[in-house]
Amino acid sequence: MLIGVIADDFTGASDIAVTLAKGIQGEGGLKTTQYLGVPSRPAEAEVEAGVVALKSRSVPADRAVAQSLAACRWLQAQGCEQILFKYCSTFDSTDSGNIGPVIDALATHLGAKSVVVCPAFPAMGRSVYQGHLFVGDRLLNESGMQHHPLTPMTDADLRRVLQRQSHNPVVHIGWQTVSQGSDALSRALAKVEQQAETSRERASGAASNAGPQANATTLVVVDAISEADLAAIGEACRYAPLVTGGSGVALGLPHNFIAQGRVSGQPARTPQVPGAEAILVGSCSGATREQIAEHQKHHPVMMIDVGDVMSGITGPDRLVDFIQAHQGQSPLVYSSGDPASVRQIQQQYGREKVAAALDALFGTTAQRLVAAGTRRIVVGGGETSGAVVSALDLGALTIGEEIDVGVPAMFSQGEEPIALALKSGNFGGKTFFARAVASLRG
Repeated sequence: MLIGVIADDFTGASDIAVTLAKGIQGEGGLKTTQYLGVPSRPAEAEVEAGVVALKSRSVPADRAVAQSLAACRWLQAQGCEQILFKYCSTFDSTDSGNIGPVIDALATHLGAKSVVVCPAFPAMGRSVYQGHLFVGDRLLNESGMQHHPLTPMTDADLRRVLQRQSHNPVVHIGWQTVSQGSDALSRALAKVEQQAETSRERASGAASNAGPQANATTLVVVDAISEADLAAIGEACRYAPLVTGGSGVALGLPHNFIAQGRVSGQPARTPQVPGAEAILVGSCSGATREQIAEHQKHHPVMMIDVGDVMSGITGPDRLVDFIQAHQGQSPLVYSSGDPASVRQIQQQYGREKVAAALDALFGTTAQRLVAAGTRRIVVGGGETSGAVVSALDLGALTIGEEIDVGVPAMFSQGEEPIALALKSGNFGGKTFFARAVASLRG
């Protein structure tokens, strides 16, 4: 294994896994496997990139750090030469959140002098310019993400957001440098490290009280507005022990090993998986609601009333009965709602209780469906995806072809594999759900 990824949620893990698997167009990527949590045994010898999917985005920061370090140690034990910490391309993290603390801990563990921070994913409209994160033509805090029920993003300046989370200094390299290519960016990154080393020497000479680990790493927010920028970042980071960002930052990394002749760059393959299908959706994003509305025009759809779930009126039996009654028609069940109704339910029952109840509902439903013969499952929403794959306890998933931007087909191991597609809330076109079910059939 050459590259190891620590992802803070399950859909984000599959997103970066397919980026590594496909690589740069015409060149190919790495043989990639996604692991559901930190594995208890070694990886298969043929795996070139391993992605450890955690559910650490919304847990307390100390737990996220502990889980991420455990994943890092396992990946290092598999021989990984480079570690990526993957978070959402909309930088989902409050001021008390986990991105800064996890980067700090991983940087200290790996001895990284500087760490690139770049959540840009231009294919999905996420770009970083002058240190600010944009969604399409809107600043992050004007994109709708300011209303996110778990991680409301109210500041688009990544330097400010990250500095409120990290004890390390945060600097910025602008697009004007990145656009000049990997050599110019490499020089800029080297200059950052030299300046940081000079500052540390001065602080040490002045008998600073900062302590041996304070300011040991510089976090570098790097602009990117195109895939060419991401390729330049990947090449400039070819020797970096730690890289962080959205899935886009991984785009150019397989090239480094292909250019060295260490891997062949073979494309991912998608096997055929017959059997019953189900679509389980828990995202409340605007894109997901549009996808559900489109799916409902031609396929059976059942809405789950969260209040009924909390009161015990609706349980897994009802969901399973609906899906099995509509086999062959791509049946979909969902708990999505507009942000206002979601907030009302959370205020009534408590956010954590609502999340736990929905996780249990979808997880148990998936278990019962698979036990009854369902072999193709499409899941919408990061939290829901985490609940489903955790409940199914599949261990490892082989990454297949890309269904839509950032969403691969994935397959469990064994003689009767289960095919999965895990979609982040804002990903996919309007007809995603029907196309995903068809793609998983092979």
